[in-house]
Amino acid sequence: MATPGDAARQVRGSRSTVRVLLALTVLLLPLAACTQEAAAPAPGASDGETVRIAVNGWAGSEASAAVIGHLLTQELGYRVETVRLDPPQSWEGLGKGTVDVIVENWGHQALKQTYIEEKKVAVSAGRSGPTGVIGWYVPQWMADEYPGITDWRQLNKYAHLFKTDKSGNLGQLLDGDPSHVTNDEALVRNLGLHYRVVYAGSEKALIDAAKRATRNRTPLLMYFYEPHWLFSQIKLAKVNLPPYAIGCDADPARIRCDYPPYLLDKIVSRRFADTGGRAYELVRNFNWTSEQQNAVANDMTDNGLGATQAAQKWIDANKITWKEWVPG
Repeated sequence: MATPGDAARQVRGSRSTVRVLLALTVLLLPLAACTQEAAAPAPGASDGETVRIAVNGWAGSEASAAVIGHLLTQELGYRVETVRLDPPQSWEGLGKGTVDVIVENWGHQALKQTYIEEKKVAVSAGRSGPTGVIGWYVPQWMADEYPGITDWRQLNKYAHLFKTDKSGNLGQLLDGDPSHVTNDEALVRNLGLHYRVVYAGSEKALIDAAKRATRNRTPLLMYFYEPHWLFSQIKLAKVNLPPYAIGCDADPARIRCDYPPYLLDKIVSRRFADTGGRAYELVRNFNWTSEQQNAVANDMTDNGLGATQAAQKWIDANKITWKEWVPG
């Protein structure tokens, strides 16, 4: 039979139990809050995956990579790594898993055959927008002063103007990076031109040479390409090589025709296409004009802006364009 003392002891015991439970609850609440906070992703963010973008050694590639990378980070919450590689290394990276995206591919049919058709580790993600043109150029003042110099059949007549220490007794044809798309050594040989191809080593070296030749009125014959912001600053005249026809470049050793127009496209790894989610959708949707590309490239290479600054400047001014690229 319970006594008043027993009842009092039971009440005191119940109160002690309640106090312990309350204390434990107070201690556990912060832990629960921390767990919930860690589990909840930021609104609109990705799962934190990293997208690796190959940046090749010309202004258009750098501009496209800057804008795509900034949108991936700013709008979708991805981490972005850019890796500076030449085109063959970029394609190798698609196979090795060290590259997810090539933002501007110029042709490279042999690489497409190897990595898309045979190894099946890469796929095209559609056009990037601009049509690429590769060719030989002289400063406009030379086209004005020397009749016919933009006709390849007249180049031997003017070869003496282009002699340099590096070309010896032959005229110099200045190329940039030897890893870029070039048929120039075969063209010189097969067209019987008295010239030697000399590699400047980079796009910047070509730009500097073109500016000096224009400013100082010194002769220059060089490999170059469009679209490029340089054409908005100095005048260059394109040399007319034998016209391109389908199949004339089938045998690289026997080429004797001009470069084809290049429908520039984006290449991604097959893994990225299959699992890249919204990042892949943005890359696939990306498509802009030569003028838009040139604006960003000019800010990056000639106006002193960093890649992030140049991309942000363009993004701020062109929301109506890029909003269509970003998946909902």
